[in-house]
Amino acid sequence: MALTVLGLSGALSHDPSAALYIDGKLIAAVEEERFVRDKHAKNRMPYESAKFCLEQAGIKPSDVDVVAIPFAPISLFEKARWHYAKRYWYAPDRALDAILMGNRRYKRYHKKIVWCLEQLGFDTKKVKIQPVEHHLAHAASAYLCSGIQEKTAILGIDGKGEYATTFFGWGENGQIHKIKEFYDPDSLGGLYGAMTEFLGFEMLDGEFKVMGMAPYGDASKYDFSRLASFENGELVINTDYANVIGLRRYKEKGKGFYFSPKLIEWLGPKREGDIADDPYIHYAASMQALFEKLALQMMDYYLGDILKETGKIAFAGGCALNVKLNQKIIARDEVKELFVQPASGDAGTAVGAAAYVSQQRGVAVEKMEHVYLGPAYSNEDVIAACARHPNKPVFKQIDNVEQRIAKIMVEGNPVAWFQGRMEFGPRALGGRSIIGCPSVPGVADRINEQIKFRERWRPFCPSMLDTVAPQMLKVDHPSPFMTFTFEVNEEWKTRVSEVVHEDGTSRAQVLKREYNPRWYDLMLELEKHTGNGVSLNTSLNRRGEPMVCSPTDALNMFYGSDLQYLIMEDILVVKDGCDWYDSL
Repeated sequence: MALTVLGLSGALSHDPSAALYIDGKLIAAVEEERFVRDKHAKNRMPYESAKFCLEQAGIKPSDVDVVAIPFAPISLFEKARWHYAKRYWYAPDRALDAILMGNRRYKRYHKKIVWCLEQLGFDTKKVKIQPVEHHLAHAASAYLCSGIQEKTAILGIDGKGEYATTFFGWGENGQIHKIKEFYDPDSLGGLYGAMTEFLGFEMLDGEFKVMGMAPYGDASKYDFSRLASFENGELVINTDYANVIGLRRYKEKGKGFYFSPKLIEWLGPKREGDIADDPYIHYAASMQALFEKLALQMMDYYLGDILKETGKIAFAGGCALNVKLNQKIIARDEVKELFVQPASGDAGTAVGAAAYVSQQRGVAVEKMEHVYLGPAYSNEDVIAACARHPNKPVFKQIDNVEQRIAKIMVEGNPVAWFQGRMEFGPRALGGRSIIGCPSVPGVADRINEQIKFRERWRPFCPSMLDTVAPQMLKVDHPSPFMTFTFEVNEEWKTRVSEVVHEDGTSRAQVLKREYNPRWYDLMLELEKHTGNGVSLNTSLNRRGEPMVCSPTDALNMFYGSDLQYLIMEDILVVKDGCDWYDSL
């Protein structure tokens, strides 16, 4: 009898997603934003994503045994609600609410999940809905998907779940053991988010922009130690400045922020616009430095003994996408292997909750080897989308796709690359990518200015052959999901300068051919032309939009930018004025 578990996230009113396990195999996982074309799909339920998962598996709602949700009721007899009330004493309405009505949010979410399932055709009287604590779902998404057999340290850092903000534990034989949790407002992720808002970006979306800005600044210019401390095993955020609620919030144009007017008094006005300059680049550098320092101190304190014993660690939560921190973790002598869940943010909790429930019911889940878990489209689907599109695309079915696209790239052209199943998680990994030849000077600036319409300091990443990684990168560590940065060897900094960041590092995807043969073979073609088996790779979207999902999405993006070439499966679309025969 097959065990079928559907995971649904979206408890925290952003990043809803769905994931489906059948007998421990991850059949599908996808984010709602890709279908509804609304980044982070705030205040939505994972209706379209759940529908896709069922269709991909060819099953009916009645075939699902359990629906796992990554949010659970928290008992009044545990520390979490009391800690929240005590630390938010200055907002007595919220403090009392946490004690008297502490699971109201869970009840609202559960009601919405029931409604969503009913819309999908589930009999909610028959299907079991099983809540999993939010940070336990994060932990499961890292540990259970890592494929690590030995005893493993588990780290979870994000903004917050029900009340918890940080998780320390260990996994062995498929079981997860909790060591310690911190609770709101003592949240390193929340502090980084508050400073992200101060630096002029949106929380939950701009944190990686702060990380990208940090190498341009000097962390020693400003001492941010007053914002947070880690002493005697406890993290304390200074709520005079950040992670604030109610009347303590700084307000501007009717919007409240997660920092206070006191922060403005100290650091000056909130950053506006697209320019990264003094002092804001130094603030970004100081925030990143404080974040790394505290995260590593906490890891050492709670997980140091396990790491000395086994050298293995699994990491999830939104902060696990901070690739600079991950680089520092790998650099530790005691760390032999770090697995970062590729969808570390809340979208990944759909996978984590479903994996946890599957494991609890006696069915171990497979190692996550790739994230090509979304929809795929045939040449016929692509041609039909072109025929329907108002721009009347000029297109042609071509053979030898890898050779022809490599030639276009080497001539200096960025290409929109749409192949196979869409990626799960925030990184473009060769399914829905904009690609370019990284040895062509200026290609990165061109993509930033004319195609992505984003801030000039934002770095681009390399995807590379597994044979190239040992030559180009200073540290040898598996990196299939772009979850780490690595120092780049001197020679390669000039060979592929368009994908090396200001600080001499690259956030690399290292490819194995078996999971995406066409993507791998494209790198082989680039290597023949340039000697470098490396491609510049960024997500196929414009600023503020989700990554594209369907051929129609790709065409809309193509005609809304200066891109000249779009390859979807074997169908090449070009803009008017491109000479077919010169480019092919």
